Amino acid sequence: MDSEISNAILNAVDALFDRQVAFLKELGSHPSTRGHEQSAQDFMAAEMAARGYTVDRWAIRVEDIADLPGFSPVIGNYEDAVNVVGTHRSSVRKGKSLILNGHVDVVPEGPLDMWSSPPFSPRVDAGWMYGRGVGDMKAGLASNLFALDALSAAGFCPAADVHVQSVVEEECTGNGALACLQRGYRADAALIPEPFAEKLVDAQVGVLWFQVHLKGLPVHVAYAGRGSNAIEAAIPLIDALHRMEDRWNEPARRSRHYHDHSHALNLNIGRIAGGDWTSSVPAWCVFDVRMGLFPGQDMVAARREVEQVIADASSQHPFLRDSAPEIVSHGFFAEGYALADDTSENATLAIAELEGAHRRVTGNALDRSAITATTDARFFGLYAGIPALVYGPEAKAIHGFDECVDLESMRRVTQTTALFIAEWCGLERR
Repeated sequence: MDSEISNAILNAVDALFDRQVAFLKELGSHPSTRGHEQSAQDFMAAEMAARGYTVDRWAIRVEDIADLPGFSPVIGNYEDAVNVVGTHRSSVRKGKSLILNGHVDVVPEGPLDMWSSPPFSPRVDAGWMYGRGVGDMKAGLASNLFALDALSAAGFCPAADVHVQSVVEEECTGNGALACLQRGYRADAALIPEPFAEKLVDAQVGVLWFQVHLKGLPVHVAYAGRGSNAIEAAIPLIDALHRMEDRWNEPARRSRHYHDHSHALNLNIGRIAGGDWTSSVPAWCVFDVRMGLFPGQDMVAARREVEQVIADASSQHPFLRDSAPEIVSHGFFAEGYALADDTSENATLAIAELEGAHRRVTGNALDRSAITATTDARFFGLYAGIPALVYGPEAKAIHGFDECVDLESMRRVTQTTALFIAEWCGLERR
């Protein structure tokens, strides 16, 4: 790319940066937890329309995606699950097309008294913006839009079609990204600015969610020995699942992408509920589990192993051996994905051009990382043949208290994204 053009693009990002920070602050003020994303999506749709993009907004229908590869089972309906896609249509279509994907849904904020400031009133302190979701991943959504804005301010637009996606469901199923594929959105590559500190994600784990439902035998606590405590019965099952976790992390079972990770697959008991009265032996207990899987690990076989582990542990329990727990699938049924395994021409070229843009902005080589989380990249890479590059800003405490994002890192990612778009899509004069 001509240095004069690249400098104009970089300078345009700088000139627009105060507006970008204000945009992120506004987007971060929308409490877009699961089922409450509509106001944030209203904001995203209005911003896309104001830029002249063709805006597509629709409610996800389970029946449209339930039979597609990558679908994750859900409990309840999707009447409140809305995707938004803004499309730039090139008049010349000389370059390669691109999907700029990001998710607008955020995880729950937790107890408010454990935050230093209200989680949905973003604040800036010492170059960091604080608030739930500003890092994971609303700063990425801002980078996607303002990278295109910078091209426009420099007098250009992409010489290929670009689809800017603001999806829901990333934090629990990924079905929002899947719905975009079902709706027909395709491109030669996808870029997802998840907050992994300006590193390219080489590989990501898969994730399996499930619930374990236990039934006990309720009696008055005065006669506890005659009953069966459903909450306490969960303890040996959880212990057995953690032993399974240790086995899955053994060196012989590790993916080659995680050879230097001693514990890449993490099991988490994310929620537990049970019982009805303090002086009654609890009749029920439900606990929610998240378990990681390596890329290439068979999801069906993993699920069967989980079922066997729980069955074996239950057989050792005096009550559960005759009252088997019920395992309910809901949420993530997500395969792992390794961009590093994609040797296609598009993947090779996209990685090279992102590396070049990153070096132009930062002066450094592009580091790569195998992460122990999942992203929506798997849908593009595994089910649509679209290389998915995950590259975003530095953030801290995502899913925790006082989540924050480094604003200078967001600026660099926006500049890198703008240069990448210019190289990948080509440019045409506005």
